[in-house]
Amino acid sequence: MGKGTFSIDPSLEAKMHQYQIVGRAAPTNKNPTPKIYRMRIFARNVVLAKSRFWYFMKRLNKAKKSGGELLSVNELFDTSPTKVKNYGIWLRYDSRTNTHNMYKEFRNVNINGAVGQLYQEMAGRHRASPGSIQIIHATTVADEQCRRDHVLEMHDSKLKFPVVRKIPMAKKKLRTTFKALCR
Repeated sequence: MGKGTFSIDPSLEAKMHQYQIVGRAAPTNKNPTPKIYRMRIFARNVVLAKSRFWYFMKRLNKAKKSGGELLSVNELFDTSPTKVKNYGIWLRYDSRTNTHNMYKEFRNVNINGAVGQLYQEMAGRHRASPGSIQIIHATTVADEQCRRDHVLEMHDSKLKFPVVRKIPMAKKKLRTTFKALCR
C-alpha cells in the first residue's frame, strides 16, 4: 500500500450509503405544481433508499410511489473520509411497547460508518430492527459540544494506548522456518 492510502476491513462495517432523493406527488388537475421534497436517506443500496423515501412521503403528504415521481437520486460522499470526526445522530425508533426519541454520538471517519455503528448498537442494546429506526438528523459535532462520555474520553491530545503483550524476539540461532512437534 502506498503512503496516505488505507483500507478498512469490510466485515467490520455495515455497508451504509447516504443518498439524496428529490421527489414529489405527481401533478394533477387539482394540484398542477405539487411541493417538492428533498431527503437525505441512509440505506444499504439505492432500491432500499427509494423505498424509504416513499415510506416517509406516504406519512408526510399521502403521496405513494404509484402517485408520485422521483426527480433525482444521488449518492452523497464525505469531503474528508480520512479524518476522525464526532457525529451526533437524532433518531426515533419503535420498541416493543412504545416509540422513543434518542440522541447518540459516535466517532468515525465518515458519516456512513457512524450510521452503521448506530444500527449495530440499536440492534445490540435495544433489539431494534433497521425498519423501526428513523434517523431524524445526522451531523458532525465539534469537540466542545460532545455530551457522551465514550466520545469525550477520546478527545485527550495526550491519549496513549498501552502495548498489551510485548514478546521478545528469539535469538537468530534459535529461529527456524519449520518446527517439528515432539509428542
